[in-house]
Amino acid sequence: MKTISEIKEEFAAVGDFGLNEIIEKYKSDERSGVKKIIEKTLRDMEKKRAERERLEKMLFFERKCYEEGKTLLAGIDEVGRGPLAGPVVTAAVILPKNCMIEGVNDSKKLSDKKRRILAEQIKQIAVSYSISMENCAVIDEINILQATLRAMKKAVDSLLVRPEKLLIDAVRIPDIDIEQMSIIKGDEQSMSIAAASIIAKVARDDLMIEMDKIYPEYKFANNVGYGSKEHIEAIRTYGPCPIHRRSFIKNFV
Repeated sequence: MKTISEIKEEFAAVGDFGLNEIIEKYKSDERSGVKKIIEKTLRDMEKKRAERERLEKMLFFERKCYEEGKTLLAGIDEVGRGPLAGPVVTAAVILPKNCMIEGVNDSKKLSDKKRRILAEQIKQIAVSYSISMENCAVIDEINILQATLRAMKKAVDSLLVRPEKLLIDAVRIPDIDIEQMSIIKGDEQSMSIAAASIIAKVARDDLMIEMDKIYPEYKFANNVGYGSKEHIEAIRTYGPCPIHRRSFIKNFV
């Protein structure tokens, strides 16, 4: 009879398609260690099934576009509309047809570590991707929405491959001659938009970490420009720095 350790190794060596067979093989084993291995395997299988189902749902809008004969779809999203400092950053991503990347989701629902892993995967898999931004001066001059739309258009124009359709989180880009679809909560519902949100978030976070080295008193590495208590207190103590959005901090200065 195999030891618990040997059975555990056997389970680990079996691919996804062999799990049902190996569970059947050991399900009559009364040892508690074997039962725990089977229970954990069943839980892991259920998690994978649920993740697969979630990812399938995130291709709903992409597949509607495929039915129209369009395969070069650019997902577009922004990060940084709400902070008191730093730019608004947008990304555009064209993924291969029917692309599923395990773990991809709205960037706000992911840990920093997971976002960074996924961002590298997305960049390697993407047909094309681009990142664009507008700084605080532009945001103050034309307002955050217009700055966001301008950055989105720049991101689309910077793609090395021209998309056939744009999938955008919640807005529509004016003055662009590409068909577009605005999807409410698109970063939760579209694989392409979620991929763009992840790339944009990592790019903006990295930039704010660099800004922290230049303006350490505002703790940008911690708050990435958002209005945390320590950030607001620093603005009141030291005044604004060059990357603060003057139109956003009127109440604190």
